[in-house]
Amino acid sequence: MPHRILIADDEPLARERLRRLVQDLADCEVCGEAADGQQVLHEVAKCGPDIVLLDIRMPGMDGMETAEQLTRLENPPAIIFCTAYDQYAIEAFRVQAVDYLLKPVRREALAEALERARKLNRVQVEALREKTSTDDSETCLAIRNHRGTELIDLAHILYCQADQKYVTIFHDAGEAVTDFTLKELESNHPDTFLRIHRQTLVARQRISGLQRDAQGQYRVRLRGTTARPDVSRRHASDIRQWLTGRGLTEDSDD
Repeated sequence: MPHRILIADDEPLARERLRRLVQDLADCEVCGEAADGQQVLHEVAKCGPDIVLLDIRMPGMDGMETAEQLTRLENPPAIIFCTAYDQYAIEAFRVQAVDYLLKPVRREALAEALERARKLNRVQVEALREKTSTDDSETCLAIRNHRGTELIDLAHILYCQADQKYVTIFHDAGEAVTDFTLKELESNHPDTFLRIHRQTLVARQRISGLQRDAQGQYRVRLRGTTARPDVSRRHASDIRQWLTGRGLTEDSDD
């Protein structure tokens, strides 16, 4: 299976040249292109590349900021910087870049860098392929907010709660507000989320049990948080059945 490569550069001619170089190499294919940092994050969430060829000086979020976000992912792509400037080499090591190529990128240098990336990233690539072989075609969400674009690993999400027009995603590092609807999240990631309420989805892998208070209200226990999202009466029987099938328990507080 060829390695999937994302090309990120704000210059169309530079992207086209890298595309031609990659297409001439065996076991490599270009899965997408991006002209700035935010587009990189969206494309990574969309197509899950194994390797990103990343320019540093791009408008808005530059290559270094983009690389820092990518390194926070559970299975980050390998990063190879392709730039006309040599003063960022030390910073490149800080964000764990596999290589640092100066423009114009030579075919032989690119081939060596990609081979090094394949070797170093093999374990991560296999893990990523295993995850993407399920119905969930993406491993993370690209969320637009007032700071720009934020990538959130699906594996780090606890639950999602709707409030009027927006949905708040609660995850291990905090929370993020998105204009994704619960219906979109549920249909796009059926193996990740379980509906427990008209306004709430929870991460299936985080569920540790179900509890009921003295008033008969059901709540879901989640690993990694003290929050206990409410379960609606409509969904209670489905949740109990799902828990039973996985050997999880129902507790009573009364």
